[in-house]
Amino acid sequence: MSTLHPAIERMKSGPILSTLLRLAVPNVLAMVMQVLVGITETFYIGRLGTTPLAAIALVFPFAMLTQMMSSGAMGGAVSSAISRALGANNTERANTLAVHAITIGSCAGIIYTIIFLLFGAYFYELLGGRDAVLSEAVRYSNVLFWGAFLLWLSNTLASILRGTGNMVIPSTAIFATAILQIILGGVLGLGAGPIPSFGMIGVAYGFIISTGAGVLFFFWYLTTGRGRIRLRFKGVVLQWEMFYDILKVGALACLSPVQSVFAILIFTGLIARLGVLPLAGYGIGQRLEFLLIPISFGIGVASVPMVGMAIGAGNIARARKVAWTAGLVSAFNLAIVGAIVTIAPDVWATIFTSDESVLSFARQYLRTVGPAFPFFGLGLTLYFASQGSGKVLGPVLAGTLRLALVAGAGTWLASQQTEASGYFLLMAIVMFIYGVTTVGSIRMTRWGKKT
Repeated sequence: MSTLHPAIERMKSGPILSTLLRLAVPNVLAMVMQVLVGITETFYIGRLGTTPLAAIALVFPFAMLTQMMSSGAMGGAVSSAISRALGANNTERANTLAVHAITIGSCAGIIYTIIFLLFGAYFYELLGGRDAVLSEAVRYSNVLFWGAFLLWLSNTLASILRGTGNMVIPSTAIFATAILQIILGGVLGLGAGPIPSFGMIGVAYGFIISTGAGVLFFFWYLTTGRGRIRLRFKGVVLQWEMFYDILKVGALACLSPVQSVFAILIFTGLIARLGVLPLAGYGIGQRLEFLLIPISFGIGVASVPMVGMAIGAGNIARARKVAWTAGLVSAFNLAIVGAIVTIAPDVWATIFTSDESVLSFARQYLRTVGPAFPFFGLGLTLYFASQGSGKVLGPVLAGTLRLALVAGAGTWLASQQTEASGYFLLMAIVMFIYGVTTVGSIRMTRWGKKT
């Protein structure tokens, strides 16, 4: 046992809402920056031609899955375990858990690289990749996923810091590496001055170099004692109990992003059968949903150490209050966005097109799904909050139900030759059910001896 950092003590007993918002803002800004990286890299690759643009569309879902699993799922589990140790005033355990977390992240990154080097071409072919597009996708993927190890390591180290309640440093580092990635992606992908264009793989190299720089910074910060815990490898003996403390949450939580990606792929496939115009209109709405995720993520990840420390301290009532507060803040923010696009969908839709045929579908989608945005944010944020408690089964099962509804009801709608409006209504209903089911699962789950 040892004396805790004053900031940790404030998170254990300070005001909930103001503390939560202070922790959430840096996360949201960092996540928005990562979204901008994706938009910028798509712009770069679009400059290279139609074939590279089609190729990145095949790789993108799997790259997103890597990010979601390493940062949100397993990363949340790492933050949860460390924050629960700190909540129990056990700094030594938190230090030891950090070493175990790095071991898990390193192994996961290596496994991810091996999987995509061996089976990447098969995955992209399943998504419809053929001929030159498939060849370009595999070429890009083979470079990109060499960096999976660095991405897992970077997100693990950031999650260690978040577990101590330090959101500013990891968010600042992620923001800075994102800027570096945008610069390097443009220079190496398109060429600049004496530097030739390396095409798609140049963009991938930009990702690897910038992520590697982030890893070096995180190691420097943690090992030099600047964090609220000091990372030490010497004398640490790996223990199954420590691995289990992280994996009991992380392994289960990793199912959630897999389910989310499958749901998106299935729904996109169903809409694609209706033609180019409905698909384009849906794509405009989906872009907005991708921008909503950073809001829910930022608030949810901020709640993880607050919930975890309360659980570690045996203050179950506070842990639940933090979770409900985070969920309601997220729902409120997304309700504002949903109300705006429901009333005035052109505020968003006309950014991407002036084609009235596409806009009619985009407006229909936004007006139908916009009112359900707060339930989507509520469910996603509570999923993260539940990681702090170490009890994530209920929210994961809510995600399973969401996937089952998209696949089952979507297939039935396809058999009835339903128009796009029917699918859009299905998406709104699924968001509503996901949020309500997640709330119900947390209410029914014991987080301690007294709830």
